[in-house]
Amino acid sequence: MKPAGPLREGFTTGTAASGAAKAATWLLATSEALARVDTPLPDGTRLVLPVAESALDAGEARAVVIKDGGDDPDVTHGAAIVAWVAPANTPPGTIAIDGGFGVGRVTLPGLPVAVGHPAINPGPLKQIRAAVAEALVAAGRPDLAVSVVIEVPDGERLAARTLNPRLGIVGGISILGVSGRVRPFSHDAWQASVAEALDVARALGHGAIGFASGRRSEALLARECPELPETARIQAADFFAFALAEAAKRGFSRIVWGTFGGKLVKMAQGLANTHAHRGETDFSALAGWCRLAGWPEALARAAATANTARHALDMAPDRAAKVALAEVLAHEALLAMRRFAGPGPALTVLAFDFDDTRLARLEQAPR
Repeated sequence: MKPAGPLREGFTTGTAASGAAKAATWLLATSEALARVDTPLPDGTRLVLPVAESALDAGEARAVVIKDGGDDPDVTHGAAIVAWVAPANTPPGTIAIDGGFGVGRVTLPGLPVAVGHPAINPGPLKQIRAAVAEALVAAGRPDLAVSVVIEVPDGERLAARTLNPRLGIVGGISILGVSGRVRPFSHDAWQASVAEALDVARALGHGAIGFASGRRSEALLARECPELPETARIQAADFFAFALAEAAKRGFSRIVWGTFGGKLVKMAQGLANTHAHRGETDFSALAGWCRLAGWPEALARAAATANTARHALDMAPDRAAKVALAEVLAHEALLAMRRFAGPGPALTVLAFDFDDTRLARLEQAPR
């Protein structure tokens, strides 16, 4: 669901890195510099990006794409994303990807990237690899082994304005992006789009509505609640209280919310907005919920010092302990949902693990 209004979309650092890597690969394989590069996105669509610079130097190719955040720019808007591509002495067709200057390194657990690795998330890593492979095939060199290094010359300075230092990502920014695009996150526009989607769902006669924080959680919500058609599923982002209140105002008889562990903790805290900048994770409360879930005291204390909510959940000694914690959190989240939605609708909260399995499903009848 796109926000309403004429806001211009941009593209992620992952897409910028993919475009730069594809342009540099093409230059290496053909000696031809591209002015624009047709770049694959994780969702199967494509985007043509301008190439700001490219050059061959001692058998190594370099290309630059300038990150464009659209009408909702973040701190990386305007940053130069650089890809260096060189032949590699590895098996044919191998594509090795690393982070160079200005790309952070992960030093703490709890992130999608392992400790010691460059902060290039799994989605962008796959996207970069696909872009490079495309260029090699198009150039008639599919068996060429290459090494790709992504750099952000201003990355270390930019990272100081992000959450990276607190998350233990040192030396630069993260290369991010699930969809590959940046959709403007104007609060007013997004709330208006949620309200409009609710109006459409009501006009279509839907009695139940499902909310999710993003595309991935919406897909899992659809899997768990096949009775909810696409027009009854809404990506409400971080607007927890707003979405619930608006759904209740329109008289929906049932409201379902699907989410992952990090947002679930924020919901359990009763935060009206679950965005990282609107409220920090209360790790002391999380430790208390670990105790309620029956975790050993030592692990509950460790959860209080976790790097992220995901890190705390991953401390669970086994699947049963993680499920128990998710059920405690879902119970607290249901209480918060009731406060925001009022007594009218039946409520359901679905908690998903980071491997897309379901951890908990709790329901509460109308009050």
